[in-house]
Amino acid sequence: MDKQILLPTDFSKNALNAVRYALDLYADQQCDFHFLNIYQVDDYSLDNDMMVPEPGERAFESAKARSEKQFEKLMEILKLHPKNSKHTYHTISTFSYLFEAVEDVIAKKDIDIIVMGTKGDTGSRTVIFGTNTINLMERITECPVLAIPVDVRFSPPKELVFPTDYKTPLKRKELSYLIEINKMHGTAIRILHIKEEAELKKAQQSNKELLERIFKETDHSFHTLEGLKVQAGIDAFIESRGSDMVAFLNKKHTFFNSIFSRPLVKELGYHSRIPILALNDYSK
Repeated sequence: MDKQILLPTDFSKNALNAVRYALDLYADQQCDFHFLNIYQVDDYSLDNDMMVPEPGERAFESAKARSEKQFEKLMEILKLHPKNSKHTYHTISTFSYLFEAVEDVIAKKDIDIIVMGTKGDTGSRTVIFGTNTINLMERITECPVLAIPVDVRFSPPKELVFPTDYKTPLKRKELSYLIEINKMHGTAIRILHIKEEAELKKAQQSNKELLERIFKETDHSFHTLEGLKVQAGIDAFIESRGSDMVAFLNKKHTFFNSIFSRPLVKELGYHSRIPILALNDYSK
C-alpha cells in the first residue's frame, strides 16, 4: 500500500523546504503526497458565527481561487525537483481551522505521517517553532508529525536520537517509524537517557530491556549522560555527535510534554538545526 503523507503549507519558504525534505526522505517509497492549504477570507472570521463566508460568495470564491493559484505555482516549482514516478501529488484548499482541517484529512486519507516546516511566513527570527507546529505536535495523536527547520537541507539521516527516561513501557507500534527510517536510510538509533538517579529502578531496567528487544534487528545503541538538565543534555549529545534527527514520544504528562512545553521550546538550541519527529502514544 502506498504511504499517505500530509504536507500542510502556507506557501512560505519554510513550508517549501519541508516539502522538499519529505520528497527526498521518501524518494524510494510509493507515496501519495497530500498538500493542504488553509486559506483566509478577507473580513471574515471563523470565530464569528455571523460572519462565516459560504461557498458561492465572492469573497469566499476569491480566497479559494488564490489558494488554488498558489498551488499551481507550487506544482511548477516542484517540477524542478527530480521527477519520481513513485510519487503522486494531491492538493487540498480549505477554509477552516488548521487542527480541524488536518484531522479531517487524516481521517479521510488515512494519513501515515505529517511533514511540515517549523514556522510559517509570519514567523520572526527569534521564534524557532511556530504556534501551529507546536499545537499539531502536541495535539495530533493519529500519526507522527515531522517538523523540518527552514535551514535544513536533506541528506540521508545517519543518526537519530531517541531520548527516554525509561519510566513508561513503550510499544513496537509507537516506535515503528524509527525502525522504518532505519530501513530506508540505514539510520542508527541512539537511545539517550539523562541520568537523574544513581541506578535505574526495576521498572526502568525492564523498560530498557524492552527497548533492546524492539530494536533487536536495528542498528542501535544506548547512551547515558549525567550532571545535566534534560534539555541541556539532549542538546549537548546532539551537538557533540552531529546527529541528524531527534524523536520524542508524545506521552501526555510525561517526557515529551516536559520538553515541548512552550518555555522549554525556546530554551532548546538543537531544534533549529535538525528535524524533530513527534511520535504517538497509542495507549491514550
